[in-house]
Amino acid sequence: MGKKKQETRQRFVDRCPECGSENLIHDYDSGETVCGDCGLVLSEQMMDKGPEWRAFTQEEKESRSRVGIPTSYSVHDKGLSTAISRIDRDAFGRKLPLSTRLQMWRLRKWQIRSRVHSSIDRNLAQAMAELDRLSDKLYVPSSVKEKAAVIYRKALDKGLVRGRSIAAIAAAALYAACRTSRTPRTLREISEASLVDKKDVARCYRLLLRELDVQMPIADPLTYISKIAERTGISGRTQGDAIEILREAKKRRVAAGKDPMGLAAAALYIACLRNNEKKTQKEIAEAAGVTEVTVRNRYKTLKRQLNIELPD
Repeated sequence: MGKKKQETRQRFVDRCPECGSENLIHDYDSGETVCGDCGLVLSEQMMDKGPEWRAFTQEEKESRSRVGIPTSYSVHDKGLSTAISRIDRDAFGRKLPLSTRLQMWRLRKWQIRSRVHSSIDRNLAQAMAELDRLSDKLYVPSSVKEKAAVIYRKALDKGLVRGRSIAAIAAAALYAACRTSRTPRTLREISEASLVDKKDVARCYRLLLRELDVQMPIADPLTYISKIAERTGISGRTQGDAIEILREAKKRRVAAGKDPMGLAAAALYIACLRNNEKKTQKEIAEAAGVTEVTVRNRYKTLKRQLNIELPD
């Protein structure tokens, strides 16, 4: 009995009995409390208060957590609110009586109202729903959607959304997130998916760059090669040749100031001619979303500046 009391007393000490130091280290893996100065082991049966499962990556840790979903900026309340389900049954599967169902219906109604009780919450709810719709339609990764949500929240905090279209600012934020993460989505694709005029999206995009001081990387035509090639069914060998052409053009500064989509389309057309793949300028231009004249002009520029010899 006395030994058990002594162990309990040692387990809750806050000072080393050997050297008097308060620098105590709690090692939950080995279950020991060790003095950080003299190395004395004060206790060796410490309770591990962590979970019973193991996780080796951050994603695995978040997926195994039992405290709800991680916070997300793409949800208007960051995913921290409570939702009352519409299933009118209890934990045993029995149907709820009428009075309880009416009470839950009233609670559910006021729960929804309390989540969007201010104008900012209503604005965010509408904008995040629009961002979610655009991301699904354009197949944008969730990380890019999170960046777009952060950009929109910054614009809302600075008052840039007031007096402007929520859909236009949301589309501009998504385009800015795609540009910063080098995700190949053009302004025309985003404006067509958002049903907002391209000029309005471009105007809001320039406003975000100016007011939020966002630094955009220079658009790289290499990121558009695989996108155009997939739409036209061009082989991987031809894609590799087009990438080498663009790298040589970048080294000689031929691509400076040119539209990256047009350059990628012209490089693919030259690579198709080299590898005897029968693809017309019209097919590649339609897949790239540019005109045939643009592809023809960039083709002539690359051929002349890089001294490319093509078979007749």
